[in-house]
Amino acid sequence: MTESQLIPDLRIRLYTSMVLARTFEETIVALCKEPGRMPGMQILANGQEAIAAGMVAALDPEDVIVSNHRSHGHLLARGADPNALMAEIMAKESGVNGGKAGTLHLAVPEVNVLMTSTVVGAGPPLAAGAAFAQQYTGGPGITVVFFGDGAAAEGSVHEAMNLAGVWKLPLLFVCENNCWAGAQRPEEHCATRHIFQRASGYDMPGRSVDGNDVEAVYTLGAELVDYCRSGKGPAFMEALTYRMRGHGEQDPQHYVDPKELESWAARCPVRRYRQRLLDDGVLSEAQIRAIDQDAEARVAAAVAFGDASPYPGPGTALTDVFVQPPSA
Repeated sequence: MTESQLIPDLRIRLYTSMVLARTFEETIVALCKEPGRMPGMQILANGQEAIAAGMVAALDPEDVIVSNHRSHGHLLARGADPNALMAEIMAKESGVNGGKAGTLHLAVPEVNVLMTSTVVGAGPPLAAGAAFAQQYTGGPGITVVFFGDGAAAEGSVHEAMNLAGVWKLPLLFVCENNCWAGAQRPEEHCATRHIFQRASGYDMPGRSVDGNDVEAVYTLGAELVDYCRSGKGPAFMEALTYRMRGHGEQDPQHYVDPKELESWAARCPVRRYRQRLLDDGVLSEAQIRAIDQDAEARVAAAVAFGDASPYPGPGTALTDVFVQPPSA
């Protein structure tokens, strides 16, 4: 029996969020094997669900999220509609961005997800802008930006961290260190194995956390969110996890040691938390099955919704592009 300071309802919500993200992306894996089924490059976050579930649960509705190309878990945890999200990934008209964003440039403003970008390191400067707007208007919200260990080496990330530190912006940097930047290991592109230690150079607290422990992510996330919300300035979290699939679904990961994959699979955040909740008596086997079945049903409905949706027509080429569309 383990002890947790989190209330049972929150623990169940964290687990449910992880299961939905895992089911959603495993379904995309299966669909990618069908020729012509999923257009574009599918970049997934299997094995990283605890970071999305834990961090997003620590936020308030007015807080802004800026994500990266591994964004599905963040969006689903935030409450994005799985139907519209799947339709967008399928490039359909009924998607969250009308089929124009696909999987790599999603924006869901109705749940305060400002943007995602496949451009490595593009999120932090834009997040700094969002945080500046929050500071300028005096609202209670903060901004959280997710990026990977590869992006942490980009100049744009360091510029954003420096600016956030100088202006004391309400901005939380969350580095999802999944041990791979494309096909590069951290030691090939990073001078330090402890990315969070860079935070002190920009006058902000930096902390590290087990990114496969959803409760640890939530607890540290809530602490750093409170720090940013207090007006003290930005903060930095490095969540240590592992990318269980290739850089994209076209990548067979021949460069990865199978024993390393096996070792990290044993630390699966979903399976690990499921057992913990069973051991603590928070959930029964029957309740676990019900959560799994609900996630499967929701994702199946999302696939059916996407399949039934049309592709955007030529007439939409200039819609949602300009604030004031050009006159005919």
